[in-house]
Amino acid sequence: MQKITPHLWFDKSAEEAITFYVDVFNGAPGKESESKVLSMTRYPGGITEGPMAGMEGKVLTGVFELAGQRFMGLDGGPVFKFNEAVSLLVDCKTQEEIDYFWSKLSAHPENEQCGWCKDKFGLSWQITPGDLMGKLMTDPDPKKSQAVINAFMPMKKLDMQALQNAYDQA
Repeated sequence: MQKITPHLWFDKSAEEAITFYVDVFNGAPGKESESKVLSMTRYPGGITEGPMAGMEGKVLTGVFELAGQRFMGLDGGPVFKFNEAVSLLVDCKTQEEIDYFWSKLSAHPENEQCGWCKDKFGLSWQITPGDLMGKLMTDPDPKKSQAVINAFMPMKKLDMQALQNAYDQA
């Protein structure tokens, strides 16, 4: 069991979000492990006062795995919202993976920048070519790493070939 489990607070769409995320990750090219719902506990009836009034049948706790990473989600009402201060990073090995995850998760083009997108539930994601970015950004030649930074800063969805070209031409 992992020591730290990200816990996601949804207004009233936890079940829809969990199902959506599991489906997205199970459909990914080159997926490394199955994504699945592990458990779903629901609010009981009869809560008539406080912030949980009227939540009968909604998700109290939903435990799920995406590519081997465990998460928990709940319906907590409109008290808290996601923001860009926290994002989930998807490490992609190919442009096909980047294109796939971007097409599934990006729902707010006005919030896209440098490989970051926001999904229809308001959760921010970073869709990155992790191995490639690590290699290009840690080159001891500062001209090469700066060329890569200059290439990806104006991008929305990251383009692995354009990043490699910037590096090679520096």
